Amino acid sequence: VPIGNVTNGVHLPTWLNGDIATIYDQYLQPDWRDHHADPKTWELVKEVPEGELWEARRHRKRMLVQFVRERVAQQLIAKKASAVEVRRVHDLLDPDVFTIGFARRFATYKRATLFFRDVTRLKRILLNPKMPVQVLYAGKSHPRDHGGKVLIREIYQMTRDPELSKRIVFLEDYSIEVAREMVQGVDLWMNNPRRGEEACGTSGMKAGMNGVLNLSVLDGWFDEAYEGSGCWAIGDRDPYSEDQDDIHANAIYSLLENEIVPMYYERKDESYPEEWLRRMKQCLTSLSPQFNCTRMLQEYDVQLYD
Repeated sequence: VPIGNVTNGVHLPTWLNGDIATIYDQYLQPDWRDHHADPKTWELVKEVPEGELWEARRHRKRMLVQFVRERVAQQLIAKKASAVEVRRVHDLLDPDVFTIGFARRFATYKRATLFFRDVTRLKRILLNPKMPVQVLYAGKSHPRDHGGKVLIREIYQMTRDPELSKRIVFLEDYSIEVAREMVQGVDLWMNNPRRGEEACGTSGMKAGMNGVLNLSVLDGWFDEAYEGSGCWAIGDRDPYSEDQDDIHANAIYSLLENEIVPMYYERKDESYPEEWLRRMKQCLTSLSPQFNCTRMLQEYDVQLYD
């Protein structure tokens, strides 16, 4: 029996934020919603003014920061936290700071705490006065997955570090609502599982369709998407071995320090980062037609059910 494969896709109209959809209404063909699996539909993304695209991204991040503050405040009030703790919520995150998102099921193979492998170096990145960085975490573990619960506990402990309390946030009660706000509002989507154990994954697809660049291990869907996506890869296509934990953590730090964060903050004559916007357009053009569920269903129809 021949065995083939069909890569997952996500429902683009559901996950695309309204600001970018409005831009598409203005610059793409009027029927773009009906033809989003056609690569030709996305060729006109190059016509979108960079300034408008940048303002749309900034608006979504402001909305995300407000969402996070309100949600954390509600959680603290439910836990009967002190008024002082609740007031501190207004200092969480900064809409002008480069923001990394990490949200998924907390299975141990996804290495959720890989980012904390060198805390000293991490603090240099997050607390850089000229190019600060902040990280937003969310997700759940299986009730019987003790290892996953330990990972969440470790991240929560990092949020209690006085130096990092405004730069690392963990959102409780992960849901579709939380996922939508995150994939639409962060600047960079991070995914660092052990290579060879990721089935496909779809959160990075949702982020990419909103102009959020990916920083990911070459596994699952991203192994197919990386070339031409405008995004960054962690490591190579080697089978996983334990020594890769240190190698991949160092790769993440190095990419952030030397390429990703400086690119985001680079401003020349314009009020937006030109190279970052170029990569955003490349990401939108590359991922939008390829990783939506319309393409997925068409492939099932032609390859498996015809």
